Amino acid sequence: MDLTEEQRAFVSAVDTFCQRECGTRQQRDVLTNFGAESHNRALYRKMADAGWLGINVEPEFGGAGGGMVDLSLFLEATARGMAPIGGFATTVIAAAAYAKFGTAEQKETILGGVIRGSVEAIAMSEPEAGSDVANLSCKAARVDGGYVINGQKTWCSNAHIADHILLVARTGSVAETGNGHHGLTMFMVPTNTEGLEIRGIDTMGGREVNDLFYTDCFLPASAVVGEVGNGWRQLMAGLNTERIIMGGLMLGTAQRAFDDTLSYVTQRKQFGQPVGTFQALRHRLADLATEIECCRLLVYDVASKVDANPEKMLPREASMVKLKVTETAKRMALEGMQMMGGYGYAKEFDMEGHVRRTIVSTIYGGTNEIQRDIIGKTYGL
Repeated sequence: MDLTEEQRAFVSAVDTFCQRECGTRQQRDVLTNFGAESHNRALYRKMADAGWLGINVEPEFGGAGGGMVDLSLFLEATARGMAPIGGFATTVIAAAAYAKFGTAEQKETILGGVIRGSVEAIAMSEPEAGSDVANLSCKAARVDGGYVINGQKTWCSNAHIADHILLVARTGSVAETGNGHHGLTMFMVPTNTEGLEIRGIDTMGGREVNDLFYTDCFLPASAVVGEVGNGWRQLMAGLNTERIIMGGLMLGTAQRAFDDTLSYVTQRKQFGQPVGTFQALRHRLADLATEIECCRLLVYDVASKVDANPEKMLPREASMVKLKVTETAKRMALEGMQMMGGYGYAKEFDMEGHVRRTIVSTIYGGTNEIQRDIIGKTYGL
C-alpha cells in the first residue's frame, strides 16, 4: 500500500528505535529476563516519551489521533523488531472500549494513562466460558452504591502488569433476559481493588496470562463502562479493533520469522553451497513470501476500511484478518524451524520463540475455529 511521507518516517523511526534498544539477542534477554517476561516497563516508558503509545488516541487526551492504519504500522514494526511490549495489544483493545463507551472521567483516566505508559487488560474468559461467551457466570450483584463481584476469570493477558482490568460480568441472569448474551456489563476495575486476586498461569510463553479471583469485590456504580446489561453489544463493537490488532502483530512476527530464516539459509552451507539455493527451500520461501505479502495487503485494506467508516462493523473482514494472518505466521515459524534444522529448535536462536508466539495466536482473541464459523455465517451458512 502507499504510505504518506509522515507514515514512512514514523515506521523508520520505530525500526531505528527497535534496532538500537532491542536489536540483539543479548539486549532482549536482559529486557525480558531471558524470555520469561513479555513486557519491559522501561522500554515501554521510552516509547511513551516518544509519543508512540497514543498513536490512535484522540488529541484531546494527548494522543496523535491516528487511525487503524497508523496503529497497524506501529504493531507490525514493533513485532518485526521484537520489542518486548506485550502489554500494548491488550491496552489498545481495552482503550478502544473506553473511548467508545466510557464516561469523561474514565476516558481521562484510561486514555490519558495510555499516553503515559499505563498497561490495561480485559477479562472475559472463564473456566467454563471461552468461545461460549453466553455462558459467562462471573456475577455482579447490585448493592447500595454499586456492585459486588464474585467469580473467576481466566487467561487474562497482562493482568499482572495492568493498572486496570476491563471486566465483563453478568448483571442479569439468563432466566431474566432469556438470552445468555444479554445481561452482561463492563466494569473498570483497578488492579489494587480489595477482593481481587491475580494469580499467574505458567505457560510455554513465560508469564503472560492469569487467573483472576473476585471475592466480594465492591465496585462503585461509577465503575460501569457504557450501559448496564449492554456488554455483549459493546464487545461486538470492538471486534474490528481487536482482530486487526492481532493481524498487525502477527504480520510483523511472520515477517521477522521470514527474515531470520532467509538470513540463516543464505549463510548456512551444505554440500558446498548455501542451503537456500536448493530448490526445495527456495520454493518454500517463495511461497511464504507471497503469503506474507497477501496478509499485508489484507491487513491494511481492512484497516483502511475501518478508518473510512469507524462505526461500521466488519465481522467477515476482521475475522478474515485474524484467521489468515495468524495461520500464515504459524506456518512461517514452523517452516522456518524446519529449514533451520536443529538450530531452529535451539534457544540460542529466536525461531523457537516465533513458533511459541504464533501457535498461541491462533487460539487467543477468538480461536480460528470461531473465526471460520463467523466468516461462514456471513455467507448465510
